[in-house]
Amino acid sequence: MRIRSNGIDIHCEISGSGPWLALSHSLCCDGSMWAPQLAGLERQFTVLRFDTRGHGGSDAPAGAYSFEQLTDDVLGLLDALQIERTHFCGLSMGGMLGQHLALKAPQRIGRMVLADTTSRMPAEAAPLWAERIRIATEQGMAPLVQPTLERWFTAPYRAAHPEVMANIGALIRSTPIAGYVGCAQAIARIDVTDRLHGVKAPTLVIVGSDDLGTPPAMSEAIAAAIPGARLEVIADASHLSNIEQAQAFNTLLLDFLTEK
Repeated sequence: MRIRSNGIDIHCEISGSGPWLALSHSLCCDGSMWAPQLAGLERQFTVLRFDTRGHGGSDAPAGAYSFEQLTDDVLGLLDALQIERTHFCGLSMGGMLGQHLALKAPQRIGRMVLADTTSRMPAEAAPLWAERIRIATEQGMAPLVQPTLERWFTAPYRAAHPEVMANIGALIRSTPIAGYVGCAQAIARIDVTDRLHGVKAPTLVIVGSDDLGTPPAMSEAIAAAIPGARLEVIADASHLSNIEQAQAFNTLLLDFLTEK
């Protein structure tokens, strides 16, 4: 379904039953990236998967986006669906969004899982993001597919799972240029580490041991900054750890969300 929020239409899907759980995807993906988690989650939660502004079935207006804007998109979506409070799991860009949500509207977030993400983009990464934006703007998304897959999955997994590479590659390729550029500009500017002491939600931080996009040190910094946060490192996984090591990811996620 499509819901009007903060001036745009946001595509979302709802399934399962139980307490609310919102899932937020990475850059260049959409709600479908959570397919390996759905069967287990739907037995215990009402799962809300939404496509971030600029992605999937959601609108992709031109211009730079900000995490304040993306946060307001989600809060408007929760309001429209009459969701007062939800658990939240976000990976990469989705994890950045989760941090902003927990800081801006702590009363709306129950337990929070931040996977393969960062709270601060180092200055040396700015030229990398500028170059990716230039390529997307001038050449489209196709040239970004292969290098992105190489960052997101380990070489053995890529070789063993060509069908996954085809699927995720298609998501990257089909990402609207305006959506990629808008979100990339927000990601390049993220800097909330010094504010994370204000996060009230019980938080689990997950990262793949071989994550090249947001290395484990970035997750260590998040876990150290959020009071009471726990860090779990998944072996033999890169950036999309929820796909590459789905069973390990699912166990950590469900155990944490159902803790008493």
